[in-house]
Amino acid sequence: MPGVIRRVPIVSTVVVIGAVLTMIGLGLWQLRRLDEKQAMLARYAVAVADGVAVAYPVADKTAVDLALFHRSEVACQSISGPWNSIAGRNASGETGYVHLANCAIDGGRTAWVQVGWTRGPQHPDWTGGKVTGLIAPYTDGVARLIADPPMAGFAASARPDPADVPNNHLAYAVQWFFFAGVALVIYALALRKRWQEK
Repeated sequence: MPGVIRRVPIVSTVVVIGAVLTMIGLGLWQLRRLDEKQAMLARYAVAVADGVAVAYPVADKTAVDLALFHRSEVACQSISGPWNSIAGRNASGETGYVHLANCAIDGGRTAWVQVGWTRGPQHPDWTGGKVTGLIAPYTDGVARLIADPPMAGFAASARPDPADVPNNHLAYAVQWFFFAGVALVIYALALRKRWQEK
């Protein structure tokens, strides 16, 4: 109707605009993370291809990121603590178990070594020795050395592949932009309904 003043609720509008700007900001952050992740995956692919060896174990998360997918070796003096046997694949893609030992090494340090694969959770006795292989992610900020060749009594584990590293940042960015758009549409519809009822 002519002359009707359509008032916009200030508090609600500020809250919605703040939420939308936050969601857009999160989407842009995910796009920046996408660029960083793609650069990291490209670095991993080069590490696999060039075969350059680096020291293992490494001291912190930044050093782990730089060492991943490079070749290395470690002298396992003894097994420190219980084994960690988890579901995994062998070099032929068969499912079974990969076995990780926390090895005591020089300087009072320890290093995770994935010595190989077996079909069942039981593993052959292995008390240590020299291990060579590829450095791969294990838990957050921690790496493991995947034996290549495997230790005696074990079959070869699947070779670590940089393509297996998750890269979902584009999908997350699209989701945040979508949520921002939905929030604006819902608020616009709510305002329209409010105005029609007056």
